[in-house]
Amino acid sequence: MDKSTFTKPIGKNQLTPITSPWMHQFMENSGLINELVEKYGSPINLHYIPSFRKNFIKYQEVFKDFGIEGQIYFARKANKSKILVKSAIESGIGVDTASYKELEQALALNGSGENLVLTAAIKNEDLMQLAIDNQIPIVIDNLDELQLANKVAGDLNQTAIIGLRMSGFQVGGQKLYSRFGFDIEKDLYNLKVWFSDRTTFANLNLIGFHFHLDGYSIEERAEATMQCLEVIQQFRQIGHSIQFLDIGGGILMNYLESRSEWLSFQNNLKDAVLGNGKPITFGNNGLGFSLNNRSEIQGKLNTYPYYNEVNGADFLSRVLSYKNTEGTTVAELVTTANIQLRIEPGRSLLKQVGLTVAKVAHRKRDASGNWLVGLEMNMSQLKSSSADYLLDPFLVYRSHKEEPELAEVYFTGAYCLEQDVLLKRKLAFPRLPSRGDYVIFVNTAGYMMHFYETEAHLFELSQNLYMDQDAEILEMEHVFNDSDLAMD
Repeated sequence: MDKSTFTKPIGKNQLTPITSPWMHQFMENSGLINELVEKYGSPINLHYIPSFRKNFIKYQEVFKDFGIEGQIYFARKANKSKILVKSAIESGIGVDTASYKELEQALALNGSGENLVLTAAIKNEDLMQLAIDNQIPIVIDNLDELQLANKVAGDLNQTAIIGLRMSGFQVGGQKLYSRFGFDIEKDLYNLKVWFSDRTTFANLNLIGFHFHLDGYSIEERAEATMQCLEVIQQFRQIGHSIQFLDIGGGILMNYLESRSEWLSFQNNLKDAVLGNGKPITFGNNGLGFSLNNRSEIQGKLNTYPYYNEVNGADFLSRVLSYKNTEGTTVAELVTTANIQLRIEPGRSLLKQVGLTVAKVAHRKRDASGNWLVGLEMNMSQLKSSSADYLLDPFLVYRSHKEEPELAEVYFTGAYCLEQDVLLKRKLAFPRLPSRGDYVIFVNTAGYMMHFYETEAHLFELSQNLYMDQDAEILEMEHVFNDSDLAMD
């Protein structure tokens, strides 16, 4: 194994990511990195499947501790690699699909109505037909979808298995807005009428309820769960065998080691926007912070909350431990209802699962004197809804020749756009990277790799690789290409 020197940024604006031993072992192996990039091009995405399995086992342990029949559905939209679907199904958890191709691939990887669900925001007739033909439960969002599912099922001479997505929950005296689902107040009467009359939707079998909430509030998820359980009881009273309640995803995860670094960065960013210090982002981008007409800071950080002390399995435990006004917990209400509780984590099931490797193509000074380090990748290959990915990357130096000399850099991408700055933060490294060095972005499997990836300029999509077992020494033979994954 060729040992490499790797380092993360230094200085006062560090955001030290949580990492795993497999990541460090990989970054130390410059020979393996070089082999992979030479074979598959830059960038590459590497997935470590043992971490994926460990993550869902922790959720299963929470359900067991609370005595709840729980089921996990991996939110496929968070990552497009087939190996994750295969691993989920083989390990006994489900997969939440949100498009025709996601469902088609999951079926080809031995998925079935026992472990798949369709929750797509838009469902056309072809998608409905694929789901109904294979008896995949469909989460229905609106009246048009109810009517379409009923029609397609009738045309196929089958029964469509469905759940109803609800929204508009009351929490703290406020009605929660969502563009998804039937309003729990305005639409409930009509739903009960339609499903009391077995002739209105004669080809539908209602077996569950579902909700999707924006944000990451424990209270909102708990209150929505309790309100849905009341609705479930009403539908059971009119003769429906309701088997599950799916409370969706949005379970927080933690990316960062240090709370103090997280708070310090935000304070320094505000100071920079105020003009009280040098810019620490490209173009002094406030990432959501800006100045009002009185030269005061306004707005909020427009990124994922990368530091969270309550996260993952603990987050789910807090939801289940939440008490209503009578002092009864959500878990107790679920148990009393004798119902399966489902969750659809995406990001949090991908904790410590992936990293992205990109090759340094060039270095240059811009007109403002900033070092721009161009990488063989583009901004769509490290992009989510966050204004920036606030984790320190790692630099893998292939040479030890140059003397250390602090270099503050921005990483830029391959699109012919001024905005293709991969990370907005200015990063300080012990020395300037050279052509052929590698930059490694860690913990990217959840939404960062694929969610917005495009083929503008006719660039090839990044190659998705994986390792499926623990290995004392990582070598080329331990790494597999996801695109070669056989589908039965």
